Amino acid sequence: MKELVVISGKGGTGKTSVSASLAALARRPVVADCDVDAADLHLVLAPTVLERHEFRAGHEAVIRPEACNGCGVCFSVCRFGAVLPVSESSAGDEKQCRDCSYCVRSCSVRTNAVISELQGAAGAEKPSFWIDPTACEGCGVCVRFCPERAIDFPERICGEWMISRTRFGPMVHARLAAAAENSGKLVSTVRKEARRIAEEEGRDLILVDGPPGIGCPVIASVTGASIVLVVTEPTVSGQHDLERVLKLAKHFQIPAFVCVNKWDVNPEMAERIERTSILAGAAIAGRIRYDPGVTRAMIQEKAVVETEAPSAEDFRGVWERIGLS
Repeated sequence: MKELVVISGKGGTGKTSVSASLAALARRPVVADCDVDAADLHLVLAPTVLERHEFRAGHEAVIRPEACNGCGVCFSVCRFGAVLPVSESSAGDEKQCRDCSYCVRSCSVRTNAVISELQGAAGAEKPSFWIDPTACEGCGVCVRFCPERAIDFPERICGEWMISRTRFGPMVHARLAAAAENSGKLVSTVRKEARRIAEEEGRDLILVDGPPGIGCPVIASVTGASIVLVVTEPTVSGQHDLERVLKLAKHFQIPAFVCVNKWDVNPEMAERIERTSILAGAAIAGRIRYDPGVTRAMIQEKAVVETEAPSAEDFRGVWERIGLS
């Protein structure tokens, strides 16, 4: 079984357009969209979702109001500004905060004084608190020091992953929730499911649309892959980020191909990028011309090779040079 991962040193190089066309040209592939932070391959492949699964990673603190005595210990120990007081004026809506200053709450010297002020404003009654889930880092300090054991620490729901069917075959993709973490773990989950489907259905190729950059999600996408195809553009930033991602591929000893998208926008830079790639040990998969037909294909929810766009020939040439057909 082969696994081809399409990546790019930076966003906006046309990686997803290339991935969609390769999916159309491949023979019985399993498609995986591992760009979970900003997944968009589904916009072209128009999948029919068959299964949805929650993705859980890390923990978040949640105060049980009926058990909280308003002592403010959680407020004093949180260093991320996640614990917020609930004033009388926000009763009935725990996600409203009144007269709360981040700078004051972040100063350990002023913490006890602020709690006293809150108690005074509430008529000497203890104030209540809630925890902002987007600010909570899941460290568990408030859980550890709560004297009433009034704070739960459940697993955090960070998004979902899906198994779908497309006109080119099965597809595994995911959606990371806003402000959620552990995208690397979600990428690993997507790849694992793609391998399982490929083994069960006897498919020989897994085609992965990977994330841009060189961070954790990219490492989770390329580790153990057979080949990486790096899509770049003829710009200074494109060359710089290409060099970084090729170093990453070399570190993991993965054969790399390079494709220069929109090469005719700057032919001189395209030639420089290809020379740089060869010196770095990568092979040249080809060039793709600038073509408004690519945008028209996306609007029609089609891969470029499914249309009469002039650049469709370029996409086919890239696939042939990679040699997985």
